[in-house]
Amino acid sequence: MSTNLFSGARKALVASIAAAVLLGGVTVVTTPYAAASTVAAVSVSAKINAFTNTDWLNGVWRTGAGFSIPATSANRTAFVAGVSVRLADGQVRKISRAQIVGSNMSIFLEGAKLDGNKVGAPQVVTIGSTAVTAPITSTAPVTAPTTVAAHSTSINAFTNTDWLNGVWRKSPGFSIPASAANKAAFKVGASAKLADGQVRKVTQVQVVGANMSVYLEGAAVNGSVVGAPNKLSLATTSTTSPAPTAPTTSVIATSNLNNYTNTHWLNGMFRTAAGFSIQASSTNVAAFKAGALVKLADGQTRKVLRTQLVGSNMSVFLDGAVINGTTLGYPKTISVVSTSTSTPSSPALTTPPVEAAPAPAPTAPDTTNGKPLLVGVNLSGAGFGPSVVPGKHGTNYTYPAESYYKKYSDLGMPLVRLPFLWERIQPKLNSPLNAEEFARLKQSLDFAQKHNVKVILDLHNYYRYYGKLIGSNEVPISSFAAVWKQIVQQVVNHPAVEGYGLMNEPHSTNGLWPQAALAAAQAIRTVDSQRWIYVAGDRWSSAFHWPHYNTQLVTNPWMRDPKNNLVYEAHMYVDKDFSGNYFDKAEKFDPMIGVNRVKPFVDWLKQNKLRGYIGEHGVPDFSPSAIVATDNLLAYLRQNCIPSTYWAAGPWWGEYAMSLDVSSGKYRPQLPVLQKHAKAANSCTSVGPL
Repeated sequence: MSTNLFSGARKALVASIAAAVLLGGVTVVTTPYAAASTVAAVSVSAKINAFTNTDWLNGVWRTGAGFSIPATSANRTAFVAGVSVRLADGQVRKISRAQIVGSNMSIFLEGAKLDGNKVGAPQVVTIGSTAVTAPITSTAPVTAPTTVAAHSTSINAFTNTDWLNGVWRKSPGFSIPASAANKAAFKVGASAKLADGQVRKVTQVQVVGANMSVYLEGAAVNGSVVGAPNKLSLATTSTTSPAPTAPTTSVIATSNLNNYTNTHWLNGMFRTAAGFSIQASSTNVAAFKAGALVKLADGQTRKVLRTQLVGSNMSVFLDGAVINGTTLGYPKTISVVSTSTSTPSSPALTTPPVEAAPAPAPTAPDTTNGKPLLVGVNLSGAGFGPSVVPGKHGTNYTYPAESYYKKYSDLGMPLVRLPFLWERIQPKLNSPLNAEEFARLKQSLDFAQKHNVKVILDLHNYYRYYGKLIGSNEVPISSFAAVWKQIVQQVVNHPAVEGYGLMNEPHSTNGLWPQAALAAAQAIRTVDSQRWIYVAGDRWSSAFHWPHYNTQLVTNPWMRDPKNNLVYEAHMYVDKDFSGNYFDKAEKFDPMIGVNRVKPFVDWLKQNKLRGYIGEHGVPDFSPSAIVATDNLLAYLRQNCIPSTYWAAGPWWGEYAMSLDVSSGKYRPQLPVLQKHAKAANSCTSVGPL
């Protein structure tokens, strides 16, 4: 940590919606849920921000129903989830969520994406004093039809960062027991009746272990109102609803499915979500886009949620339940169709995850009741071979298999720091992310989600890109900020992401790290306003040396603002040179050495009223005194509500003395101490110490 040795033996394997300007307009109107198809008189109007780039067209989001407006106090008060917005072309949509981004705010609506040429800047809305007619949108019921309950079930009573009383926080989804009766009743297309009387159609069902997640059309629902201990009912309606028959279609493009089967795919169909793999021909790339309708071999029609290029192939993910690869996979074909009838739209930006998080076990030390995860591990592999970049996957580096996520979730440590290298995720500066590499990272997140693990994405580059310093002519700070923005744009809606580790162990930065950290953090906040941003310290992030090297890190007030959800990341090893190499196998350690070495960092956090995290700490298996010191360290961190991730775990470690995973499978004496503190009770309500 204190010398270049820090990146030597210990890490030989590892270390080797943008802002806006204004014009145009939308108008907020209010409408109660049970009202008829009129809305109240205009109360507030706002101009749409006039900007156009790859994400926005005249202030309207290109890939979903969203727009950007100034974040004035009047707009913040008026444009809130649940109210209706009248656009320039006269249509009325309900707001699904609002997000503050600096001096602007992004407003996301129900329904299909908007046309920025029609409703964006410089269009102006007419503000009237009389009620306006609102077209009934396909994503939310306007009148609650008379219903007869056909089947009811209890809702799983669990609350964490993703769920509130068994209701998904980000879109209308519920978790219920996966009983045979529930599986038979809650199917795609069925109508579900909520505790407050409203009726919604089921759009997707996902079985996760002993539970199942049921997703509904429309805006997110309030878990405080309709969640446990209330019940979710299956309902039949006395009102006429659109016939569930397939619309008249014409084929736009047809593709063969890829003929491969492994642990993830069955005849080209993804085993755990509604997805398939086809060749990434120019025709397929043009036709199979988000929002398109796809016709399967059995005649059913599904909407494309997202696509992902992986080398010469592409993965296409659909709404609805998992598809049976035995009956619908290769050698069947799949087609993109156009339709002459309207189909229900999926809510913009609130599409449920590919695989929903299961209800946590009652004894799991997770984020239930707002308590942060305090003990986790570094799952290495993707950061191996830094001297061979980009390198070859499976030869120079690897990503941890699903078994590692399951192992540490089962051990009660469902927090993972995942190192990866900039040169692999973006082999050429300022270019798009490498699709094949990003697919590997995304698969890791999917594994984590499956086992209820939270992941800190760690750019493991020591403030360098191909050996060149960030801030140099070859690697501008703007490029560092830009790659983080691209990464976050790809994962912002993934429920496994706990936060973003800006840079592993910056050192010899020529004093530019504070500027680079600010730029990257602010770039992330244009995309994700919620998740933690982990800001490492200069001088290898040494906790002991922190106050002498990192005072400039918080000179800018933005870096001290608690609303920005920043967490400062330090590392700590107890050997005599602070490096973590543990060259002297006979070295004896004071029981409080770990506490004493992190205390300067913790005191600095308290002095500046900031949050902290120990991203790396580790001791060798041959030193009982070092393991005692770790026990005391973790107790001290828990007292201050400071999370930590142990170095290291994961594949390819051989018999590395600090690893929790060795090829021989022998007993690891470090593990019981980590488990002890992972399971220990704590009174923390958030990351500390503040």
